[in-house]
Amino acid sequence: MNDRKLNITRSRGFTLLEALIGFLILSIGMLGIASLQAISLKAGKTSVYSSVAMMKVEELFESMRVNNTPTALAAYAAAGNGTGTNNSCTGTVVCGATAMAQDDIFWWKKNLSAGLPSNATTSITYVAAAAPSKMAKVTINVIWKERNKTAGGSVSKTYTTTANICTAIPC
Repeated sequence: MNDRKLNITRSRGFTLLEALIGFLILSIGMLGIASLQAISLKAGKTSVYSSVAMMKVEELFESMRVNNTPTALAAYAAAGNGTGTNNSCTGTVVCGATAMAQDDIFWWKKNLSAGLPSNATTSITYVAAAAPSKMAKVTINVIWKERNKTAGGSVSKTYTTTANICTAIPC
């Protein structure tokens, strides 16, 4: 009986020590998970921005394929480096190719600014078709800045796509 009491008194406080060490290990694990969550959120935002840029560039290429005269493509390039013009080219107003291109750029940039950071810039380059080809080459660049978590400041991201657009039928 005396040996049993002695054994109980020696192990007193041992369970509390085990619990504290377990809590320390759990706390370190939770800090690691919180760090991974922050990295995941940043990567998700970058992915969203890239997807928005890709969809909007493809949307503009589709507008260019519909309004595909050399004059209109040159107007897209000129307006794409600026802000475009709201010419109200809707179903009730009939616009020429140049006015339609300026209107398309105006609304495209407005939609682009809704999905990307406010510091986003664009540029459009147009290379006219060289005879006998009827395929013009158009390149669209979308550039935006994101916060750089590791180095501080910001990092520049770019989405660039080139498409050949038929300027006359048949191509």
